[in-house]
Amino acid sequence: MQLDFASGWCEGVQHCPSPNFNERPDGEISLLVIHNISLPPAQFKTGKVQAFFQNRLDTAEHPYFQGIAELRVSAHFLIERDGEVTQFVSCLDRAWHAGVSSFQGRETCNDFSIGIELEGTDEQPFTDAQYSALIELTRQLRAAFVAISPRRICGHSDIAPGRKTDPGPFFDWARFLAAVQD
Repeated sequence: MQLDFASGWCEGVQHCPSPNFNERPDGEISLLVIHNISLPPAQFKTGKVQAFFQNRLDTAEHPYFQGIAELRVSAHFLIERDGEVTQFVSCLDRAWHAGVSSFQGRETCNDFSIGIELEGTDEQPFTDAQYSALIELTRQLRAAFVAISPRRICGHSDIAPGRKTDPGPFFDWARFLAAVQD
């Protein structure tokens, strides 16, 4: 995988463009937010995350979908259990992943962050393939966007405490951060 800085798209990953994005107000990219997602919950490799981020979720397929089908959300990237990476939004644009959020007193984290979803739940560990892909992707992002220091990498739970819990207690922060240090 190789990030093309001019376009904000990674080469060598799947592209699944989402309509759920807009321009960054200041063009700043200085925060990396790690999430987890699975659709339906705790089911993997279903293609439903891709459908969700493209506003194509069929509510008749699962009862859970009825409660989320009207949401308009996205992330920049999804890393599935097998390490496959899909990009939905150019890094240069604002994906809609953080919602109501605050980092170090600054509101609206979507304005200045990149969102990476790991296929998973709060209740189970992530795979080695996911960590490998996440580490490689994070290194690419940090090389392109130097303001993303290790101290500016966080979980969704860190920027939306009380509202969000992901990436959850099974995410190995020590393993991940040790691998992406300068």
